[in-house]
Amino acid sequence: MAAILSKQDIYQLLQQQPPLIEGFINLEEQVQPNGIDLTLREIALLQSSGKIAVSDSQRLVSDLAPLVFDGLGFIDLIPGAYIITYNEIVHLPKNVMALARPRSSLLRCGVTVNTAVWDAGYSGRSQSLMVVYNSHGFRLQRNARLVQLVFLRLTEETEGYHGAYQRENI
Repeated sequence: MAAILSKQDIYQLLQQQPPLIEGFINLEEQVQPNGIDLTLREIALLQSSGKIAVSDSQRLVSDLAPLVFDGLGFIDLIPGAYIITYNEIVHLPKNVMALARPRSSLLRCGVTVNTAVWDAGYSGRSQSLMVVYNSHGFRLQRNARLVQLVFLRLTEETEGYHGAYQRENI
């Protein structure tokens, strides 16, 4: 039976090589009872259309234009869609997968983050889709905690992720 990892389980996996997560900003603040908060490294605008076809060989992701933070590390965002990159590098064992959910403070500001599944065996610095719904915009600082990554132990080890995004942004 699959189980969500506890804070104690997470700390154990942080001691392994490679660690469950590396590149964190403040481990004590980021480790939660049921997961680890991921923080903002970069934010970018989508600059082109993308394409998903039946064959992965025809996949085309959108081009990105990185945005610049001000001298205090903030950026003012207008309503719209953005691609965010996290500071943390995730190394999932072959018997652990992860799901991320936006932090509640983000939602209370009219902003959300949409994510895909982090497959067992994945290793990389992930990206997600941030959507600002608030018509007044949103002010965001580099290194802010945005999502909580929740880990689920699988019933058994799998062959692990071998897709196009393995070792991305490392």
